[in-house]
Formats: sequence, structure tokens, C-alpha cells
Amino acid sequence: MAETFLSPVINKLVDLLVEQASLLNGVHKEVSSLKDELEIIQPFVKDAEAKLSKGEVSEAMKVWLKQLRDEADRIEDIIDEYLYHLAKRHHERGFVDSLRKAGDFFRSLKLRHDKASEIRDIKESLREIKERGLSYGLRPLEQELSRSTVTKVDAAGVDPQLGSLFIEEEEPVGIDSTCKEVIRSLVEGPSTRSVISLVGGGGIGKTTLAKKVFKDDAVRQHFEFFAWITVSQSYNMEKVLKSMKNQICQEKEDTDGTIEELIEFLRHYLKKRRYVVVFDDLWIIDFWQVIKHAMPSNNTGARIIITTRNFAIASAVKDTSYDHIHELKTWSLELSWALFCKKAFHFEFDGCCPKELEQLSREIVSECQGLPIVIAVVAGLLSKKEKTKLEWQRVLDNLNYATKRNPRLSSVPEILSFSYHDLPYHLRSCLLYFGNFPEDYSVLDERLCRLWISEDFIFKSKPHKTLEQVAEEYLSELIQRNLVSFEIENGVYRMCKVHDLIRDIILTGIGGGFNYCHIISNESKLRFKEKSRRLSIHDTTKDVLNLIRDDSKIRSILLFNIDELNESFVIHLVTKFKLLKVLDFEDAPLRNIPKEIGYLFNLKYLNLKGTPVKRVPKSIGKLQNLQTFNLDQSLVQELPIEIQKLRHLRHLEVEPIVSTYSCDLDRGVRIHEGIGSLEELQTLTSLRAYPITFDLKKELERLRQLRILSIYQVTAEIGKAIGASIEKLNYLEELSLKAVSEDDILDLNCISSPPPLLRYFQLCCRLHKLPNWMSKLQNLQGLDLFLSRLTDDPLKILKELPNLAFLGMYQTYDGEELHFEEGGFRKLKHLIVRKLEGLRVVKIDRGALPRLEKFRFGPFPQMKMMPSDILHITNLISLDIVDMPREFVIGLQPDGGSHYWKIQHVPSVIFWYKRKWRIYNSYKLGAPDLLELLQEQVS
Repeated sequence: MAETFLSPVINKLVDLLVEQASLLNGVHKEVSSLKDELEIIQPFVKDAEAKLSKGEVSEAMKVWLKQLRDEADRIEDIIDEYLYHLAKRHHERGFVDSLRKAGDFFRSLKLRHDKASEIRDIKESLREIKERGLSYGLRPLEQELSRSTVTKVDAAGVDPQLGSLFIEEEEPVGIDSTCKEVIRSLVEGPSTRSVISLVGGGGIGKTTLAKKVFKDDAVRQHFEFFAWITVSQSYNMEKVLKSMKNQICQEKEDTDGTIEELIEFLRHYLKKRRYVVVFDDLWIIDFWQVIKHAMPSNNTGARIIITTRNFAIASAVKDTSYDHIHELKTWSLELSWALFCKKAFHFEFDGCCPKELEQLSREIVSECQGLPIVIAVVAGLLSKKEKTKLEWQRVLDNLNYATKRNPRLSSVPEILSFSYHDLPYHLRSCLLYFGNFPEDYSVLDERLCRLWISEDFIFKSKPHKTLEQVAEEYLSELIQRNLVSFEIENGVYRMCKVHDLIRDIILTGIGGGFNYCHIISNESKLRFKEKSRRLSIHDTTKDVLNLIRDDSKIRSILLFNIDELNESFVIHLVTKFKLLKVLDFEDAPLRNIPKEIGYLFNLKYLNLKGTPVKRVPKSIGKLQNLQTFNLDQSLVQELPIEIQKLRHLRHLEVEPIVSTYSCDLDRGVRIHEGIGSLEELQTLTSLRAYPITFDLKKELERLRQLRILSIYQVTAEIGKAIGASIEKLNYLEELSLKAVSEDDILDLNCISSPPPLLRYFQLCCRLHKLPNWMSKLQNLQGLDLFLSRLTDDPLKILKELPNLAFLGMYQTYDGEELHFEEGGFRKLKHLIVRKLEGLRVVKIDRGALPRLEKFRFGPFPQMKMMPSDILHITNLISLDIVDMPREFVIGLQPDGGSHYWKIQHVPSVIFWYKRKWRIYNSYKLGAPDLLELLQEQVS
């Protein structure tokens, strides 16, 4: 059955018939009949949507589709309200249950009669709508998804292209010459502060260019302080200044203060420093008139980069002859062709266009108007198609139609909309969901996928895959089609976003046409759209409740950048909108979860990450459909026993706030016996193992679906029990174990066979030696070892791990020598080695660490000299040296500027240059100081 917007409703009816049969007495027949009616109508909808994507529908046909959407929403309302009332009655029963049974029986009869009557009414409406569709010329178009839109999979059911989607973007095509020019302006310009403005229309590549410049080795070498600020149309000046302060100040500073105080602090701090700050996506000149006062016009060669669509803003910013404006033009056909081939044939034909498709491909490229974002999206669409002239011609015909439809206006929105309509239906809602997030907002892939699941966007296609795995596949396909971009953080996590042009058409075009979501912000306080299912609140909650009708059928509420949130507002939300499925309060100033939260029987997703919440009410146990409960970085230390009633819970996260380079042992959340009853759990962080009064091993062994597990306060005895449990967790992908104290030794050799799928392992405890099975972790990508105090060099075991990309070591080794041997750590990109108190020597063979890009080390109190072998690391981009002893010596011969040395808290540095020692004394010494010193000495 081909998918349409009716598919989720049909699936919901099927689930209801199968899983809730006992609750459907009296309405089962009507529900089944309704499902059959929708299945008959679905092919007509498919025909209408196919015509809509080609622009072949009348206004009457659009109204017809809207009427069907309304009926689909009515069906969802009836199902949810029916189940809500049944669940509410179940929870209300108490010690007077026997006295109320008769009343319950009659109320239940009335409820069933009412719902059956409503369903019959909907069926009649559907029949009338179907007849009108026939009169408009619709035909039953029943077809499976085109083979051209289905990703090829191997025999194991895995897309062979998915692995490449987790690799960071390659160098962008077509901006090298402009990039070099901008870099020259940054590093070779005058000593006075200057501003460089990158100007051009949406999708032209301003941000891509700015990022390439910002990360360039020469720029990193030349400047000492860096900050990247995304401004956008909606900005908060106080938050912008706090972000600048956090990025620029290497010491931990208090970020509180008024705008005036923050400006004064930054002015003083940057007065004698060489810095570069990027303000991306500037829309109004008023922003510059304020922010410029935070950046003093000193004589250190400071630089500011601005990206904007408005040439008038760039002109207003240009105060001196040293300021530059780079106007980005649309790309030439040659550059456009190079980008197109890279994206469309990335996995085939060695990135080159087949000869038989070249003429059609060049015509397609010419329709993209030289805009990189459009070229990338169209090429991404074609990368999913069969490489045939028929498919290429169909795409070209649609692009030609978009261009001719209104030749006076840009056809970019039409082209991007076409890429949306080409998506399989199951991906459309997933893309539209990005409309809920603020402009330029990056969302963690894990959070995004769980939101999609809670919204019922994800359906299991194969029994061996979880909903989370299917959601990750959906996201990967959107990335491959270049509709979603991402950046990798810490070598593991994908932070995802959409281009502002795509967000615009989501809000005003493809999504706005059927009220997909409604945004309320300081800039837009319009009355809530009656049919909107999702409410996204940005910046403020003031007057929000007055804008929403009491009978609104809101299912999801998400808050962003909220400065103030009182409990009465939250109580009003949860009592007013009883059918909510999603509540996302991440980073909001919410201090208390009201007990009224228990009214939300339909709730599937509750995110309180980063809130100052301290206590979870007992009423949480009433949320029988809750799947995700996130309390990460909150102040909660104990979960009520009622949490065990949440039998559908899949993700329970209570990870405390900890420092990046420390191991906070005295943390973890206290739980009660019975946690093992939550047999659907895939994520459990961070439970406290000591003191504990029940058999933790027995509880863990019941949680066979666990993918992510972290346990705090582990004793040696408990560690053995946990080890036995871990052997049986065959699906485990992430594991974190932290001892009860720094002196407790955990013996992990009790684990004979580690989880085969483990890809991240964090261990915070004393060890006699690394467990023997460590070398068997063939899928391990990230490893953090804290407080291990090993006496044998751990690198001998770790060097052979084939997929290790990140390694962190903090007080991991008490020996005097670390040896990175040739051929070891073949995929390691990020290495952190901290506080090795006995270390004197680091040896790095030629050929070792061939992919290492980031290296951070120190303090090593016994080390006297920087290992010259570090120059054997040929791909190193950044080197951070922190808190080394006063007599520490850096003896490096510069190699022409391919490395970035960031040296913090190193009181005495001796720099080896041209066979002579050059001495420089400073509490804090940055790379610019070293280079300036050398230039003076050479001259």
C-alpha cells in the first residue's frame, strides 16, 4: 500500500484493533470498518498528491485534500480521547471501587455509544469526500514506491552507503579562491581591527565559506581567541554576549551580568589580544551598533567576519578603508557542475557523470541558478534515483515547470519543494519537523529520532530492527539527499539542522499549507492556528496562553530559549491540553514538575534535560504510554518507585552534570527494587549502585533490550555482579561504569565475552590491568579511561582497536613512558591525555596516529621537554598543552605553518628555532606570541 498522510491513522487503527481489543467492546466493528474505508480512499489521495507535486491541481482539489486531513485528525482525536477516558477511569478507582462499578458500567456504555456514533459520522463524511474526489477527476492510483526512490541494501538488510553518512563533510567545492582571499585579509592585513563582510543571497554559501576560513590552520595559528556567533533574525543580545564570553575566555568566568557589564568585560579582556569573531547571518544593523562596542579597535590585528544577505548592512558596517566587503556571486556552470557530480554520483561511477546522462545533467544544473544549496539538494535527490534517462528527464521536466511557473520570481522555493514531494511519504513528516526548531538550531540526532518516534512518524518495516534504528535510517537518507546537514561532535554525536531556505519553505510553503506547526515568539505572536498539532514557543511564554483556544487539539509543545517559566504556566498546559504526546522543556528554567503531569495519559516524550528540577512527583507513574524520560543535567537524585509502572518506557536518562575532564564519583540517581520490570528499556543512565538493598544483577539481567547503560558508585563486589549481567546484554552499544571511590579496584576480567556491539566505553575506577577482552571490541569508536592508575602501558592493547576514533585518558597510567608505535591507532582522530603524574617521556613512531587531528595533553609534572616526535603526526590540526610545570620546555622546529599550537598555563617556554633556544616567559602564552617573537628574532 503506497503511503499518504492517511497511513499513520490507518496504522494507528490497526494497532488499536490488535493491542487494545479488550477496550473496544461495542466499537470494535466500527473501528474495523473505518480502517477499511480509509484503505479504499488512500489510492485516491496518492493520485491527488502526485498531481499536487506537479502543480496539476486546482484550488478545489487542495480544499479536498484539506478536508481529508481534517477527517484524519478527527479520527486521531476520537481514538486518543476514548483511550484517555478509559485510562482516567482506571486510575480513579480506589478503595470505593465496588461502589462505583455500576456507575462505571453505564458511563462506559455511553462512552462507547458516543464514539461509535462519531465513527459512523466520520465514515459518512469520508464517503462524501471520496465522491467529490471522483468528480474532480481523481482515479485510484495504486502503486508501490518507485524503485528509483528505494535505497539499495545488502543481503543483511543494511544500506551500504550509510557508513559514509557518519563521516564529516569533505572540503567544499568551488570556494577555494575566495577562501584564500579572505584568509589573506585576516592574517596579512593591518594591525588595526578590521571587519570583513561576506554578502550574498540565501543558499549562496556564505556560512560554508566563513566556516572554512574560521577553521583554517593559518587562521588558527595567527589568532589567539576565537568566537562563532549565529545571529539570525531572532536574537537575544544578552545571550550573544554571554556566548562570546564563554568562547573567548579560557578561564572559567561567571557569565552573569547586564548587557552593559558584559560589553565592558569583553572590551577590557580583548583590549590587548588578537582575536577573530564571526557573526553569522546578520539581518539588522541595530545588532552591529551594539555589539561593536564589545570589540575594541586595538592594534593587535583583531578581525571580525560578518555574513549577511543585505548589502546595505555590509556597507553600514564598513567604517574604515581597512574593512572589506566580499560579494558572493552565483556559481559558474563549471563550479556548479563539479558540485553536482560530487553529490549525485558520490557512491557510483567514481564521482563522474555517465556519458549518456551528461546532457540531461547539464540541463538540470543550469536550472539550479548557480546556488550551491539548490545544486546539492537536487543532486541528492538524483543520487537516490536509478541512473537512467527516463528518471533524469522526469526530474528535468519538474524543474522546468518550476522555472516557468512564475518567471518573475525566484524558482528556488519551487525546486526545493519538488525535492520534498519526491520524498517517500514516511520521510516528509520527519523533514517538516525541523520547522519546530529555531533558525540555525542544531539538534542532537538521538533527541530528534526519539521525537519522531513519539510523534508516530516511525514504523517498523522489519521485525529485527528497533524503531530507533529505523529512525536513524530515515535521518541518514535525509542527510544523503542534502536536505539535512550535520556536524560531528566529540567524534560520536551528529548535530543536525536544515538550511534556512529549507526551513522557510517548511514554515510558509510545504508545511504551512496544512498548519503543520505553529511558532510563537517575540517577533510573531499570532493567534494559534486552529488545526495546528504542534506548538513551538521561542524566547518567551508571556501571553502565550491567551493566544491558544481552549479546544485546540495540540499534541506537542516544545520550548526554546526561554528565560522565565513559572509553575502555573506548566500546570495550565498539562491540564488544558490533555492529549499531549510531546513535552520538550530542554534547558528551560523549570524548577518543579507539577503533580498534574499525571493527567497526560497520552504523553510519550518528556524532556527535562538541563532544567533545575530536583524532584519527580509520584504521579509520573500514571503516564502509561511514556517512552522517553530525559532528566540529564538536572538536579534529580532519586526516582520514585512509581517509575516502575511505566511499562512502555524505552529511554530513562538521569545523567548528572559533570566536568568534561573529571570523574565525579559521588553522583548517580537512586532507584528502587523492580527496575527490571521495565523490560522495554533501551537506555538507563545513571543509576546509583551503592548503597543498594536489592539484587542489582538480577534486575539488570531482565533488561535484555538495553543499548545504553551507565552505573555510578560501583564497589568491587557489585562490579563482579554487574560484569556477569553485562555478558548477557547482547545489544549494548554504550557502557559507563564509575567506582564508589578513587581507591576501589574493579576486576573486569570477570567478563569473559563483552557485548559485541559496544561502540562507546567509559570507565572511571582503579584497575590492576586492562581487561583481557578489551582488544576484542572490534566496533569500539570511543573510549574514556579515568583514574585507572595502570602500571603497564595501556597503548599496547588499545593500539590494535580497528575503529577507535576517540581516546580520553585521565590519571589512567602511572608509568614513566608512553609509546605510540608505528601502525597503531589507525583511525584515531581525537586524543586527550590528562594528569599522568609519573609520565616523563612520550615516544611517537613514524607512521603512528596517521589520522590524528586533535591532541590535548597536560599536566605532566615530571615531563621536562616536549617530545619532538610529535612532528611525526602528519595530519595534526590542533595541539593543546595545558598546565605544564614551570621548567617545561617546548623544543619544536616550525614546519611552515601547518600546525596550530595552543599553549595554556605554561609559565616558561623555550622554543627551538634555527638550532638555537629562544626563551620566552609568560603565565599564558599563545601561538601569536610565539610567531611574533620568532619574527622579531629573524629580523
